[in-house]
Amino acid sequence: MKVRHENMISAPASIEKLRWIMAQLRDPATGCPWDIKQTFATIVPHTIEEAYEVADAIALEDFVELEKELGDLLFQVIFYSQLGEEQQVLSFDGVIENVCEKLIRRHPHVFSDSESTTDAQIKANWENEKAKERAQKNNTQQLSILADIPKSLPALSQANKIQKRCAHVGFDWHNIDDVFAKVEEEVAEVKAELKTGGEPLNQELGDLMFAVVNLCRHAKQDPESLLRAANQKFSKRFEQVEHLAQQKDAQVQDFNLEELEAFWQQVKQAEIAKN
Repeated sequence: MKVRHENMISAPASIEKLRWIMAQLRDPATGCPWDIKQTFATIVPHTIEEAYEVADAIALEDFVELEKELGDLLFQVIFYSQLGEEQQVLSFDGVIENVCEKLIRRHPHVFSDSESTTDAQIKANWENEKAKERAQKNNTQQLSILADIPKSLPALSQANKIQKRCAHVGFDWHNIDDVFAKVEEEVAEVKAELKTGGEPLNQELGDLMFAVVNLCRHAKQDPESLLRAANQKFSKRFEQVEHLAQQKDAQVQDFNLEELEAFWQQVKQAEIAKN
């Protein structure tokens, strides 16, 4: 067994080598105590974290780091597959088989003689195939088109996916002007609730956020990515404000709002000049 281990350790990197490593980590006798005690549920937070680290590397265009983060994300798939094989509930081969079948079926414009060539036709076919998949999950009752949207999705992404599903069956505004009017309507309702201080304020703020997601979607933008970029931009500017305060041998809390706003405008003007 030791010889075999040495052969595998020195073997070129491959999916099979990664699967072998995973099996060794989970070995009840000689494996890693942390890996051995993990379950499907305990791995989920790590999977989510790895996905966000991939997104961060892409946002930063750090492709050296992205290569590493994609490896970490791939390892999550290997981990789940190992758990599934141990419990005999799924297999790595089954994971590969399912994704291959799904991708070929959802892309008839690539893998068959389908004449779907426009973005609209391709998108419609994709949604139709997904609808068939949802129906096949339970053929004894009519499933909602929203039934399989993950509840654990970030709220912006979840709202975007809900709206896309509804748009596919015709429940959507026809043009972006109508969407903008809806945003303005929700802003007015929030203002009204702020004056009264009533309980519905929470609901109205939620409605406003949902309407803004709809505006992003009609503008063909991803709301989650937009807000993430806005967060990064704000954080970068605020760090520069802190730096300006430190240049005066002080902290940001030592200045009033007008002074901090002056710093903020100075940072923005520096950005404009740099670009």
